[in-house]
Amino acid sequence: MSLDVRVVLVEPLYQGNVGSVTRVMKNFGFSDLVLVNPCKLEAEACAMSSHARDILENARIVSTLEEAVGGANIVIGTTGSTGSKIYKHIRMPYYVPRELRGKFAGMSGTVVILFGREDQGFNNDEMKACDMILTIPTSDIYPIMNLSHAVGIVLYEMSDIEAGDIPLAEGFDLELLHEHLEELMVDIDYPAHKKDKTMLMFKRIFGRAQLIPREVQTLRGVIGRIQRKL
Repeated sequence: MSLDVRVVLVEPLYQGNVGSVTRVMKNFGFSDLVLVNPCKLEAEACAMSSHARDILENARIVSTLEEAVGGANIVIGTTGSTGSKIYKHIRMPYYVPRELRGKFAGMSGTVVILFGREDQGFNNDEMKACDMILTIPTSDIYPIMNLSHAVGIVLYEMSDIEAGDIPLAEGFDLELLHEHLEELMVDIDYPAHKKDKTMLMFKRIFGRAQLIPREVQTLRGVIGRIQRKL
């Protein structure tokens, strides 16, 4: 069993950056690249990819974020704009790259790491699709990083993680757990105006917990018993 890392670039604006990303992916031994609505990839992208042109040529191009993360066990969204207040929950709590080793050591499954647009990053709806939030600490003097540099830092930390035989829960099963929780909220007359925020909190809790299949089954079993008692 292994820990597979997929790099997803969401609407990259500059083909040179895409080429540079493929190069840094090859530097650290990664090859799974998905591009969501990318810019045209022509001579500059090929030149910047250098000896990683195979990754560029084999990159999967999709039109939606949902397609890009299909089959993922965990989706990690990177952002340079983190929440500064605990109630601004969309972009926090967050991790830094060096913490990923401890989080995923001994695990198996597919981890997707999302990188946003060079000029605008991700919008809040896209951030809500993430199980975990990742940020790279930078100097206040010049906090904005080049896309390929950011990818390089994250992949460096992911490159020597020792995978194991502890399986991460399937994304499909986690979706069923989320739906089960939503049903329970209806059953207990949970305030409608709080539901979306609460569901996002659950998603982030489960992402940070890195649930395994048996844990998801147990949680759904407990929710089912609560519903039957109600």
